[in-house]
Amino acid sequence: MLQGGEDPLFIARRLVRAAVEDIGEADPMSLVLATAVKDTYDFLGSPEGELALAQLVVHLAAAPKSNAVYVAYKAAMKAAKETGSLMPPSHILNAPTRLMKDLGYGKGYAYDHDAEGGFSGQNYFPDGMARRQFYQPKGEGTEARIKERLERWTQIRRERGAGD
Repeated sequence: MLQGGEDPLFIARRLVRAAVEDIGEADPMSLVLATAVKDTYDFLGSPEGELALAQLVVHLAAAPKSNAVYVAYKAAMKAAKETGSLMPPSHILNAPTRLMKDLGYGKGYAYDHDAEGGFSGQNYFPDGMARRQFYQPKGEGTEARIKERLERWTQIRRERGAGD
């Protein structure tokens, strides 16, 4: 592409997009590296900055891949469009006034840091909207740890009766 006359910053833009869309949470440092390479090219220019682009291409090609965040984002945006502007559940709303307390704001709130394991399992989806898991990690790279954590939290919700 460089030899063909493509703008190196266009190439960097496409590589940043690949880091976000195609690799995602499987290797989240790919995005950091991709933006650093863009900055490196901005700073060095050609021909020195082209080596940074080449290094990024090799990194992205060898990185574990997951588009799970991209898929989750599209699903969450669709759900938001379908459900509209629902209010957060009242138990997580701040109640600085007596009226708000009387309306139930903050009632039953569980502070995650006070819960065993630092996770209360409370539902933070709006009233009238069932809990959904938009993000389905594929288990590649860093996503493997995220997947394990999400599965552990699902189990804790079941054990505590906080399923939905």
